[in-house]
Amino acid sequence: AKAGNLINALEHTTGDFILILDADQVPLPTILDCTLGYFTDPLVALVQTPQYFINVPPGDPFGSQAPLFYGPIQQGKDGWNAAFFCGSNAVLRREALARTGVRFFVRDVERRIRRTLREADTVVKRAERTLTKADRHRIAPALRALRQAARHELSRGDTFQEVTERFQQRAEAAARLIVAADLQQIMADLAEIQAAEAAEIMRSLNDEAILAELAARERSPLAAIETVRQLIPLLVNEAMEYLPISTISVTEDMSTSMRLHACGWRSVYHDEILAHGLAPEDLRSALQQRLRWAQGTIQVMLRENPLTLPGLSWGQRLAYFDTMWSYLSGVPTIIYLISPPLFLLFGLLPVNALSAEFFWRLVPYLLINQLLFAVISWGRPTWRGQQYSLALFPLWIKAVVSAAANVWFGKKLGFIVTPKTRQTGRYFGLVRWQLAMMILLAVSIVVGLLQLTLGWRNDGLPVLVNIFWAVYDLIMLSVVIDAALYQPTEEQ
Repeated sequence: AKAGNLINALEHTTGDFILILDADQVPLPTILDCTLGYFTDPLVALVQTPQYFINVPPGDPFGSQAPLFYGPIQQGKDGWNAAFFCGSNAVLRREALARTGVRFFVRDVERRIRRTLREADTVVKRAERTLTKADRHRIAPALRALRQAARHELSRGDTFQEVTERFQQRAEAAARLIVAADLQQIMADLAEIQAAEAAEIMRSLNDEAILAELAARERSPLAAIETVRQLIPLLVNEAMEYLPISTISVTEDMSTSMRLHACGWRSVYHDEILAHGLAPEDLRSALQQRLRWAQGTIQVMLRENPLTLPGLSWGQRLAYFDTMWSYLSGVPTIIYLISPPLFLLFGLLPVNALSAEFFWRLVPYLLINQLLFAVISWGRPTWRGQQYSLALFPLWIKAVVSAAANVWFGKKLGFIVTPKTRQTGRYFGLVRWQLAMMILLAVSIVVGLLQLTLGWRNDGLPVLVNIFWAVYDLIMLSVVIDAALYQPTEEQ
């Protein structure tokens, strides 16, 4: 919908810059004053500002605000010229969208031509196998030229029109050779027929088995050549849209900015709230929104991976892939959550190392990691975001599976517009996997404490570490229980 609206706006306006806002976002009067100055750099294509929501209750039960992302993360990406478009509260340069759209339109046309040539190659190879020994020396070179010349011309940089026209000409030349060979065979057959007696001819014509054999006989690969000749007209007549906004995923914004960066344009992150919007007001709507974001990101990773997209710097590749990689954390999170119960209930260790050397390396890493996180996010309420990043592991797994099924097998994804008013209903079914994990963690904590109290274990320190670990996991997962139970006050 957003891509269609933007394309329509580009067709009916002439301004050099486009301010993009979601329907619920209300900009401050100064939004353009604060952002247009960056465009004095002729290579700046995008200026992104934070998204901030005014209807978030105290404590942010659904994790709607994203102070870590719209802060240190985007600022860090900005240092690598990799701050990306988030779909709203952004200003884009019309010229950059147009040029990037044309470049990727040409790329898509070339890909379709190459795919068509591969299909033609398969058809022609099959046709070559049907040639008789006598025809192989005369017709095979024309068929090989048909297979190879177009790909060579495309790689050489010839225009698409020249490549397709020559392909058609070579196909016609190959067809003429085959027709000539067929005519010679027909003349030979007629000579044999004229030498036969009339009675024998009539007997043959009345023999259905003989007629069936003659009808099924393949004298030449002419039918295959005709199929090949039809491929290019089908490609030319196929409707292909010029799209300034990428539509390869259900969330167009990341892919669009990645394409802009691949074409050499720059982006800027302006860390100042310049618009206010509305966030989901119930757990179901919040989860639907996050699922759509995750699905769109995985679609981009599978269809246009930043690690292989030409034109990106290595800093940009890593910055984009880092965001995509984060949605693959679902399965590792299960391992992380289930490790304490496995040890406390069954004595199974996630790693076979409890020596002092192991802890001397692990503990400093964990402490420095958390210290660095605290310093970078100083003054920003990031705890709720950390909780949801871990607690939504079933959603991340669902997003990866559904997006992969869409990209690889064509299974459709449902697109649901995020409601802006509170939806009523029961929400514990939405977090049933988290509830099951919390029950398992609670049971393992009780068992671990009983084992220590009753002296059933002689490895007290590892048991205490895993109890602490399980308690921490419970605290992290508890956010979904608060969200499922949340009811706004009358004043809210």
